[in-house]
Order: sequence, then structure tokens, then C-alpha cells
Amino acid sequence: MRKSAFTLIELIISIVILSILMLFLYKSYDMLNKSNRVIAEEVQKISKNYLLKKTLYLDMATAIKKSVKILHQDQQTDILFLQSKHSLHKRINPYIAYIFRDKKLYRLESLKPFTEYPLSADSEFIADFLGNSEIFRVYKSKSTSSELYLFHILFEDKEEVLLKVKLLNNK
Repeated sequence: MRKSAFTLIELIISIVILSILMLFLYKSYDMLNKSNRVIAEEVQKISKNYLLKKTLYLDMATAIKKSVKILHQDQQTDILFLQSKHSLHKRINPYIAYIFRDKKLYRLESLKPFTEYPLSADSEFIADFLGNSEIFRVYKSKSTSSELYLFHILFEDKEEVLLKVKLLNNK
């Protein structure tokens, strides 16, 4: 009569094999988490860039003709004033300003027109921070037949935005 059971050596070997498998599973899980974080950061960057381009495009494309005013500050800085049919804050035909100051880009939206920079003390607006950037330039086409604008924005994280916008036909 012989008893069949596991010996101590067999148990130790099975525990070692199980430990090695668990170690590989943990490493795989850790690498998966790291790659998910990297992908999430990239998606967030792309989403931010897309929303900025969409906002710029809608502001300019629906701008009211003759309302666009570009104030050149220096080689890397422009200030942009316009009135648009696009609003982020549920306003009808808001006045919009893109201000680049202290390497920060802001979008201001107001019910009153922006006329000068620096803004007067009684200005009322809602400000949206668009990001830290090194360059904000707006170029207007020299063609008189169409109102065409080119935006050049270089963010601190070296993300560059070049966007060409044509005003839609509005009177």
C-alpha cells in the first residue's frame, strides 16, 4: 500500500514556477499602465490643439467683415480684435480679443468692443487661458479680393500651430 502525495520538493518547485509567472504578469501589467499614461497624455495634447484650432477657426471664419484689427507689437507678438458670430460663452455676436502677454495667450470675449491695447480699466470680459506660448502672430493676405488670415502660434512645449482661415461670405 503506497500513499500518493506531493513531496516537499515538488511543492517548492511549483511555488517557484508560480512566483516567476506572477512576476512576469506584474511586469506586463506595469508596462501596460505606463503606456496607457503616455497615450492619455498624447491624446490630451492633441485634443487641446484641436480645440484651439477649432476656436480660432470659428472665431475668424464667422468674423464680421471689417471688424478684424491686428495690432503688431513686436517680432513675435500680435494682438487681435474682432467681432464674431462664434461664442464660447453663449453671447450673440461677441467682441473677441486674442492677447499675448508674458508668454501667455488669452482669448477675451465681451459684449463691448475692444478698441485699444492695453485694455482700459472699465473693460468687461470673460478671459480664457489658451496656453503658454512663445509666438502669437496673425498675418493678413495682401489680396483685396478675399479676407484670408494665417495664424502662427508656437507653444512652450514646441507644439506649433499654423492655421489659414478665410472669412466666410458675410456682409
